[in-house]
Amino acid sequence: MYTKGMRLGLFTAFALSLLLPAAASAQSLGDTVGGGGGSPFSIAVSPQYPSPYGEATVSVATNTIDLAGSTMSVSVGGKNIYQGNVQSVAVPLGKAGSLTSIAVTVSSGGAKYTQEVSVQPQDVVLVAEPLSSSPPLYLGKPSVPIEGDVRVVAVANLKGTGGKTSNPSSYSYAWTVDGTQIGGSSGIGKSTIIVASPIQYRGRTVSVLVKSSDGLLTGGATLSFSPEEPSMRIYRNDPLLGILYDHALSGTYTMTGLETSLYAAPFSLATTRGTPFIRWFLNGVAAQTGPSITLRPSGDGKGRSSLSVASSAGQYTAATMNLSLSFGGTTGINFFGL
Repeated sequence: MYTKGMRLGLFTAFALSLLLPAAASAQSLGDTVGGGGGSPFSIAVSPQYPSPYGEATVSVATNTIDLAGSTMSVSVGGKNIYQGNVQSVAVPLGKAGSLTSIAVTVSSGGAKYTQEVSVQPQDVVLVAEPLSSSPPLYLGKPSVPIEGDVRVVAVANLKGTGGKTSNPSSYSYAWTVDGTQIGGSSGIGKSTIIVASPIQYRGRTVSVLVKSSDGLLTGGATLSFSPEEPSMRIYRNDPLLGILYDHALSGTYTMTGLETSLYAAPFSLATTRGTPFIRWFLNGVAAQTGPSITLRPSGDGKGRSSLSVASSAGQYTAATMNLSLSFGGTTGINFFGL
């Protein structure tokens, strides 16, 4: 399970850097109109790293102004986008690297107070790569394993206001896992980190702060994930068509022909310590190990058997699958119709 921000699509997030430009400071931020004095309120922008072409929410915090009896106006690039009671306001952002200048004016008791801030979106994507099992040629993405690891990769593309990009290999990456800075995995060019899966029913949050080599551009992203229960699937292994991944067997499978080959695929078992161990059981008796098994009914009568397969990785994590086999009485037709 992946979350963006808090929840991975599918496993990705974009980012933005928050700047207080020197030009804004030179304009006496927070001074009252017609009078001096420091600003009695501050501006908060959330999320800390909004996405390009996304939105940043601007809110006001103060200990000295009665906000309930005040009004507020918000302008972006000199154009007013909000006028009314003091509340959080969503501000649209531009493309990566572009500066969005936001001015907030609070009117209270006949006085006006103004604060300005600029935000600069930066593309930073976090991609989770669980180190877990999945069948060959599987088009989906493996799930986060229990008792395993997850590789998290930061893909950053920091841009200046002119749209010029810099070399990602020169970026510095500061990684944080569950609020703890991971110094050993942080540094210049360290765009990848491997973290342990959280325990079952818990989550893990990974964040990264990316800076350009000159320190002028900053972006970040956050990704959260939790482990999923492993599972097993059994597929028929056709002698001509290969493993038929488009249809997983379940319930009762009727065997036809002189023999049937089956293939077991474990999903979301940790591969940190190697390939998961697979064992087959026929009527409760251990039959063989490995992902494949070939069954040959004996005799001329009809019958039923129970087949199960178990796969394990680590000390506590395992997945099983049971299948009821029906055989005899039906002759299969092969690919050539004979």
